[in-house]
Amino acid sequence: MEPGKSGAGLRATATEASGERKFILLLGVAASVHVFIFSAAFPFFNNVDEPAQFDLVVRYSHGHAPSGEEVTSREASILLALFCSCAYLGPAGGGQCPPPPWTLPPDQMKNAVAINSAGWQTTRNYESSEPPLYYLLAGAWWDIGKCLGFAPGRLMYWLRFSNIVFIVLLVWLCYAAANMVFSENRFARLAVPAVAAFMPQSAFYSIGNDVLSPICFGALFLCLMVWLRAENPSIFLGALCGVTFAATYLSKMTNLPLLAIAMAAIILMAARTRASNSIKGSLRALAAFCCCAAPPILAWMLWSKSSYGDLTGAKLKMEHFGWTLKPFSQWWHHPIFSSVGLWTYLSGQLSTFWQGEFEWYYPPRARARFCKEICVSGFLFCCCCNVPCSNGKVKRAGGELRALARAPCGRTVES
Repeated sequence: MEPGKSGAGLRATATEASGERKFILLLGVAASVHVFIFSAAFPFFNNVDEPAQFDLVVRYSHGHAPSGEEVTSREASILLALFCSCAYLGPAGGGQCPPPPWTLPPDQMKNAVAINSAGWQTTRNYESSEPPLYYLLAGAWWDIGKCLGFAPGRLMYWLRFSNIVFIVLLVWLCYAAANMVFSENRFARLAVPAVAAFMPQSAFYSIGNDVLSPICFGALFLCLMVWLRAENPSIFLGALCGVTFAATYLSKMTNLPLLAIAMAAIILMAARTRASNSIKGSLRALAAFCCCAAPPILAWMLWSKSSYGDLTGAKLKMEHFGWTLKPFSQWWHHPIFSSVGLWTYLSGQLSTFWQGEFEWYYPPRARARFCKEICVSGFLFCCCCNVPCSNGKVKRAGGELRALARAPCGRTVES
């Protein structure tokens, strides 16, 4: 028995932990239903690179990694022509959106698909240089759907529904991380996975590699937390950190800043143990980390260099959009370094961070005011989590702040 804890106290703690696990299980089910409904509700293909992402999934399902900026594959172009909706950006000439080709009579559908697929097969895929992990997993999921005998339309929804697996994993990772960081704060332990379960982020309603980044980095974050608390980190822990580090890199290139922070944390932890008696264990864990992280990362860098012209693959996308790299001395001329430019950037980010960047007949679907209120509310909730509750006045103040933080959500739902 732990010092200072009676048998009744331990039983209460065990009951509370069991209740939390049941609550997290319920959150996982609710998150699954949430993602299932919205993935099924939104038509194909949205404005956030879903056509390009879908083409890469189809390519990787055949075991083909693009060796350059290739045009859309024939299989993907037929499905894009058959099911693509203009509801996101609106019809090209204005007016009402025409019916999708799959709803037309057979002769008209065949002609429309032939014309549209020919156009898609001349479209170059600017996402070709993206890291391969998501596309390998999604391609395998696509092949499983084929083996199950799904028709093309159901097969594409089957691909979107893979996000249900990712959202359940994210809820569990959020709970595990909050349980380590807020071990004495039950509200925070349950609030973090609840936010992940009900956050209306459109990335989980789409085909795209964005959904894998929080899973991979969340696993890496948990490994780093265990390493931070370990007096003598094991080889297995170092290897697990290396695998999750490499997975984060291979899921999306924009994760590089997060990996830089993680690498700095690992170096600091190694330096901390250098002054202690656990230097041998730390070095073994660090060696295991490097052996597991370096080979897949270096292999993809070499592939990117040979196929796309640089180590990160960014050169291909820069050439596609006509971007140029300015000299370092001209970076500071960017409007973001002015007060007006900074506010324009931040307000735009706050408008899309909560809900994503879907558009519906061109205007953005996200409500700017609502998203900003959500971000402010989240800040107030974080403050409430850290308010000490030692007397009645503080408790009442915390309750008032929570009510104030919930007010924007209530007004939005009522409206």
